[in-house]
Amino acid sequence: MTANALIRTAAAAVAAALLLAVPARAQDGGALIEVAPAETRSILNIVRVSGTVVAPRTSQLSTSLGGLVQEVTVDLGARVAPGDPVVALDDALARHDLTRARAAVAEAQAELADARQRVERAEQLARTNNIPESELDTRRAEARRAAASVDRLQAEAAAARERLNQHTIDAPFAGVVTQRVIEPGEWVSPGETLVEVSAVDRLYVDLAVPQAYFPDLGDGAPIYLGFEALPGRSVRASIAARVPRSDPIQRTFTLRVRPEADAPLPLAPGMSAQAEIQLATGQRGVAIPRGAVIRYPDGRTTVWTLDDSGERLRAREVQVTLGRAFSGFVQVKSGLQAGRQVVTRGNETLRPGQPVRLAESGS
Repeated sequence: MTANALIRTAAAAVAAALLLAVPARAQDGGALIEVAPAETRSILNIVRVSGTVVAPRTSQLSTSLGGLVQEVTVDLGARVAPGDPVVALDDALARHDLTRARAAVAEAQAELADARQRVERAEQLARTNNIPESELDTRRAEARRAAASVDRLQAEAAAARERLNQHTIDAPFAGVVTQRVIEPGEWVSPGETLVEVSAVDRLYVDLAVPQAYFPDLGDGAPIYLGFEALPGRSVRASIAARVPRSDPIQRTFTLRVRPEADAPLPLAPGMSAQAEIQLATGQRGVAIPRGAVIRYPDGRTTVWTLDDSGERLRAREVQVTLGRAFSGFVQVKSGLQAGRQVVTRGNETLRPGQPVRLAESGS
């Protein structure tokens, strides 16, 4: 290869390298950007609060009588249905008492039957005047006493049966065993907690909301929940109750909300939650996407708009005064009118007057 050919080859390589080094926006004639219009929207007040996941019902099961624990039929975390036996106390003496009470009822019923037969015979004799009237009255009184004795003993048998039933503690509703504090062989006293059961199928979230917002929280206020157990997921919630009682120290009241989801959420009572409550302010104003805002260390806030006064689109920086931030938007109090296009993507390195081009839809 001749020297001239070598020189031309080297020059072409250098030119190619320089072409690759030129920024893409210089090659295509402008920085690639995306835009969105400044719109007139209802301005929302976003209130962010924390809360706790709570069960709709929690019951600390106890016994109404003292006794020795014979069996605990559930473990911690076990699911129970209404009426499932949870704890059984030693009921040997109670069974004996019930057997004795039933025997006493049977004996009294036999005596009542005999007394009624004696009354019947006396009434037959009285029709033929073969028995004194006083004797008939006596037999009738004995039958009444026998009937009363049956009623009393039947009541005692029912009480004995109830005492026997109380030796078994059943689950009052469907739920999960969240606490187990006794073991077989332990002695328990009346009122002592044995097992705790919590309903977990329809969990709530209790939010501590500043009391100033109590009048503004209607049933339709949009609420979105976030949970550490569900990172990156936002769950819509509806208001279940506003508790009309304020904490005098924290100056907050409890707002109970119900998560709305198509499937049960993997949550448990006691988990933490964060909530974003969107309250209407009754105001309308200019709002832009949050990504359009540029903030400077000196406190200035600007947005980039489009200057189409020339042959080419160029970037133009406008200083603005911002208001509330809500739902991915920011209120613009001054510096920008509705309808103006603002740069939402590609605005990080723009310079005043720099040529720009719009990204194609879907690019």
